[in-house]
Formats: sequence, structure tokens, C-alpha cells
Amino acid sequence: MTEEISLKEKRFNKLITVISIAIPLVVALLFGYKIPNAKPLSFLPPIYAGINGLTAILLIAAVVAIKNGRQLIHQRLMTTNIILSALFLVMYVAYHMTSETTIFGDEGPIKFIYYFILMTHIVLSISVIPLVLITYSKVYLDDFEAHRQWAKYTFPIWLYVAITGVLVYIMISPYYPY
Repeated sequence: MTEEISLKEKRFNKLITVISIAIPLVVALLFGYKIPNAKPLSFLPPIYAGINGLTAILLIAAVVAIKNGRQLIHQRLMTTNIILSALFLVMYVAYHMTSETTIFGDEGPIKFIYYFILMTHIVLSISVIPLVLITYSKVYLDDFEAHRQWAKYTFPIWLYVAITGVLVYIMISPYYPY
């Protein structure tokens, strides 16, 4: 590894660390803040659930593209997924800053299933941030072997987060107050 790449990688790693810590902290802070007298943005949950569903589809399409040697399509799909994830995050925070938390209203085993899916979704959505950024950065460092190695872990976690985001929405949506 050349010295220039090493310096670039160190800069990327610092930025990835800052972003990976800042995003969950900012989301947690904003999640707890309610905008006074704001009308609930109740139209957002189906939109951001749809974004999660689209992300899952595009993640699979990106893997198919790269397996078929279509690097440019893969790159564009992955960039689109990162943009969709950022858009999801903005909408998710906006919704929660204007709306009260919805409580899952069912009882029995389905309640435990819901909370298991929700908790794993939340934990993995936080852990996928640095994984996505590291995997993505490897391309800019022209380290395609490291990119492939990181992608083996990043892809299934990101796919799980996208799919469970849709499942959480489907399971909680009957209990929305609006």
C-alpha cells in the first residue's frame, strides 16, 4: 500500500468513525425532541417503509449486477441505496419529531416476535452505518478485494435492516392513531 493511499485511508477511517458515532447520537437526540405545535407527519411511515422495500430490491439488483460484471450499474445502484438510506433517515426523524410513539397493541407470541424484529432492526441499523461506509470507501481507495470482503458482511446486514424495516411498519401500522 502506498503512502498516499494509506493517508487517504486514514482520513476515510476518521470520517467514517465520526459519521458512525454522530448519526446515531443525532438521531437519538432528535428522536426525543418534539417540535411544539407541529402537525404530525402521519403520511411519512408508509413512504419510508417503501424506501426500505426499494432499498432491499436495489441491494439485490446491485449484487446481481456485479455478479454479471456490470460494475457501473452496481456502482449506481449502491450509490442510490446510500441516498435512499439518508432520505429514509431524514423522514424517520421528521416523523418522530412531530408524532408520539406508537405502541404495538397485540399480545401473546406476536408481541415478542415484533419486539425481537424491532430490536434487531435497530441494533443492526446502527452497526450497518460504518459497514456501508467502509465498504463504499474501499472502492475509492481502489482496493476492490477489500471491498468484496467487506461487502460479504455488509450486504446481508443491510438487506436484513431494509426488509425488517418493512416488517416493522407492517406490524405496527394498525396501531397508528391516525
